[in-house]
Amino acid sequence: MTMPCDDVGTSGVQRFEVFTGRGRRRDWAPETKASIVAESYSNAETVSVVARRYGMSPSQLFTWRREFRKQLEDRGLTLPVASRPPTTFVPAVIEPEPACDPPAAVKRSRRQRRSKASVVELEIDGVAVKIGRGADVGTITAVIDALRAPR
Repeated sequence: MTMPCDDVGTSGVQRFEVFTGRGRRRDWAPETKASIVAESYSNAETVSVVARRYGMSPSQLFTWRREFRKQLEDRGLTLPVASRPPTTFVPAVIEPEPACDPPAAVKRSRRQRRSKASVVELEIDGVAVKIGRGADVGTITAVIDALRAPR
């Protein structure tokens, strides 16, 4: 970011940086690191949740875990693998639908029985046009005039 200066004799660019949030490096005590890594290996929570709790990035915690595994391998040890409970399924139960009475016949008024799909079909000089119900007179007239117009 370039900032104008009051001093005319100053040449070059001055830089101004603003750091927000946690910008400092933290030194973790070895006991604290070991505690955080051990907590990340408990299958109670994900690594990301544990990292977030301590205000660190998950990638940092994954790095610590990798370093810890390497130290164990150098000593000829391995991490015990926590056994997961076997996957089980809930049994599906299908119940027969209860017998219900057929719906009573509803008498519909004459207006409701009329088809909503009624249309006017026009064919002029081999061109067929369907005009739907509810079209206004002006629209129908315009369509008929367009079909009759010489081409």
